[in-house]
Formats: sequence, C-alpha cells, structure tokens
Amino acid sequence: MKRNPLANAVKLALTGAIAGSLAACGGGGSGSSGSDSTSTGTSVGAVTGFGSVFVNGTRFETSGNVDSDDGIEREDQLEKGMILQVKGDWDDRGEGRADKVSYDDTLRGPVAGMSWNETDRTGTLAMLGQNIELDGRTVFRGATPAELASNPQGYHVRVSAWRLDDGSFRASFVGARAIDVEFDDDNEVEIEGVVANLDTSAETFTINGFQIDYTSAVGDDDFSLSDLANGIVVEVEGRLSNGVILADEIEDEDDWYDDDDDVEISGSIYDYDSSNRQFSLNGVTVQITGGTEFDDLRESSLADGLYVEVEGNFRNGILVAEEIEGRESDAELEGRIESIDLTDESLVVSGVRVQINANTLIEDDDDDDRRSRAEDIQDLRVGDYLEIEGRQRSSNGGFLEALNIERDDDDDDEYELEARASAIGSNSISIMNLEILLNGYSTSGAKVGDEVEVEYRGTSGGQYELTDNVDVDDDSDDDDDDDDN
Repeated sequence: MKRNPLANAVKLALTGAIAGSLAACGGGGSGSSGSDSTSTGTSVGAVTGFGSVFVNGTRFETSGNVDSDDGIEREDQLEKGMILQVKGDWDDRGEGRADKVSYDDTLRGPVAGMSWNETDRTGTLAMLGQNIELDGRTVFRGATPAELASNPQGYHVRVSAWRLDDGSFRASFVGARAIDVEFDDDNEVEIEGVVANLDTSAETFTINGFQIDYTSAVGDDDFSLSDLANGIVVEVEGRLSNGVILADEIEDEDDWYDDDDDVEISGSIYDYDSSNRQFSLNGVTVQITGGTEFDDLRESSLADGLYVEVEGNFRNGILVAEEIEGRESDAELEGRIESIDLTDESLVVSGVRVQINANTLIEDDDDDDRRSRAEDIQDLRVGDYLEIEGRQRSSNGGFLEALNIERDDDDDDEYELEARASAIGSNSISIMNLEILLNGYSTSGAKVGDEVEVEYRGTSGGQYELTDNVDVDDDSDDDDDDDDN
C-alpha cells in the first residue's frame, strides 16, 4: 500500500508554505528520494485532487502542461474525475514526478437522454448511440445531474469514462455546456469504441450501432485508415450530419503503454477468465501470476464489473499484475462532521471515524470552484453534511476509509449508514466504531457480519439511537475481503 502524501500537503498549507512550493509547477512534491521502491512508466486513472495532480493515490509533480487534442493545454484546465495518462516516476510513499500528462475525451457531443436517481445517486446518460453509467464516483461540472436529467437536449457534454465489457461506459467525469456554447476543440463530436460492420467500399463502420462515415477522414497519430478492421478499438472525431458522424480524424486507442513499462491503472474488470487467470481493464489484458499480491480483496472475489487498481509490468502487450487492489466501495454514510483531525487526516461524521487518503475524491454539492488538495481538506467544517462512499475497515476499532466525499446542502439531522454489523446486543447495534441504541426498534434477521442499513440520530446525551428498524441486505455475506490496513 502507498503512504499517504496528504499530511505533508496539509501541514505545508497550515504553515503558509504550500503556496510557494507549488507555484512553480502547479504542484509540489518531494519526488522519489528516500523511497524503498520507485516505478518508472505509465499511470492511468482519474484525477482526485490538485496542487500537483493526484492520480491512483500518487501526487505527481508536473510542469503544468497537458498534452491533448481536445482543447486542454494546461493543468489548470483539468477537472477532478478526468482520466489522465501520466508518464513518469512514482514511489511507494505516494510521491511522483510526471514527465508527460495527457488527457483525451472518451465521448463528446449532444445529450440524447438522461436519467438520474438522487437517492441512489445512479443514472444513465445516452449520447451518440452510446449508454453511459453514472454513479456516486461521477464528477459533474457545468450542470448538476438533476439539471441534465430535466433538460438533456439542452446540453452537450464531454465525458471521461471507462469502457465496459458490453461496449457501454462508466463515467468518471461529465462536463456540460449549453447546446449553443462550444467546447474549445476543432471537432464537434468524439466517440470511442469497437469497430463493427466495416464496409471499405462505402467507407463506413459502426460503433455500438452508431454509423460512422470516414470518406473524408485521415488517420491520426501514425494510424493508417488501411489498418481499420472489425474488432479493433478506435477513437473518431468529426461532426454530426443527419444522425451520422462524418469522421475527420481516426486513431487507434491501443497505444497507451510501452513495452517493459511499469503501469498503474484503475477501472472496471471485464472478460474475466478464472481458468487462465486473466481479465481486461480499459482495453488492456491483465495476467495474474503466482507472485501477484491482492489488497482489499481475494482472487476468488474477482468478477466482471468490479472496480480495481492494478500495478504491474507491461510485457508484449500484456500487463503482468504485481498487485491488484480492490477499489469498490462497500459502505456508505450520510451525516454531519463532528470533529476534524488535520494531522491524522480524519473526520468523525455522526459518530463514525472517517479516514481520508490520496485516493479520496472530495466534492462540493453544486460547487464548481477548483481548489488544491490541501484546500479541499481545509475547507471542510464541523457541522457540514456529507455523503461518503468508502471501504469499511475493522482495525483500530473500525473506521470508514473514504473513496468519495460530497458535501451536501442537506439540513437533515437524521443520519444513514450502510455497512457490516460488528456487534448486535439486546440494547444496541454496533457498526465499525459506532454504537447505536435500539430505541425500541428491531434488528430482526440481522447477524454480525451482515451488511445492514440503519437510520439514526444523535441524542442530547451524546449517544446515538435508531429512528427505524434495521434493514438487512439480502445479498450480504460473511466473506470479509481482507479489509484491514
């Protein structure tokens, strides 16, 4: 596991030193000196913070420049949630140096339709014939999910997303603009996916059924149109005409890594093959070996759709996994901040200890302000209402390791927690480090180790009590996936 670099960033911010140390390059960082292990290669993942850029739990020191064909040239144009390719060095302490930072939209164009469930924080977005999954990890800019869902045809969006096994996408970032406000890019639309129904005579093909006309297209980035073939993954940029994309540029999407690269990558598993110990991740085949280490999950837990981070070595087109870390949240909390420990980078939220780390995405409800990582943490206040997704830990009395924190405008003083029960008594139920009095409500059917949902509130005596019966997740089991740090 990487060490957390946030403590240094916060301490520098508190002493006023961070502004000077980060000004020269858009971010500070101590490089890789003193690390027991340093990797050199490519890290691909979503931005979780700034003041440098935080990707895959590493704070990368950068020059401030971004390589992109999509109108993004500087680090200060990036947003949280955008998926970056970072070439450089990183160490086991979570510090790195970026030689090159690249960004590319996965999809760009007008929205055809959108649904959003505010309670579950899930939804779908349709554009260019593609289906895009939305969830609590998705960062929205330019319009809230509710605004997009209420008037989808009023917006066009740029989407940074992971491609899933069925050809759909899981959005990490959705940036919206009114339909009459253009993005800073020469091409109106962009689409990525697998070539199908190739007709070299008519010079057409489809991506998930959406028609592409490449009559006027050119190959980009050393890709030749003569290399087009069914089954390969391409990126197409162009313009829309009568429901068809008239392609201007086409390039191959399978050139992210160099041979013998050290690689960090995160995303959703697809094409999992347990017999051959292989799966695919963002177009890359991952090979498990006898030396592969598992963190926060077991090999038996691997399955299509599971969100993971993989570190390994890229050899002959295969990513040989050295470590596979589970990054799927297994607990959720809604409540108010009761205390903040900047030194330990932790919070107490409605009785639950919450740990922040370099992978934690901190977001504000309806706030488009761009802050540094240290400012994200410093801006949290006692009394703020938070929605948190993370991983339940059982060590040190139990706590919630935050993957996503969103500050909400909610003025509710009733709280919700979904996690595994650690103890159930005649008068109380305990989850992680929190004991909740039953207050006359039932725990019927709940067992220690079950995933339960509880609604509760604080009492005038400083305790907590249920406000409804305990709800048991029927799909929960007792298989704890190595959840200690």
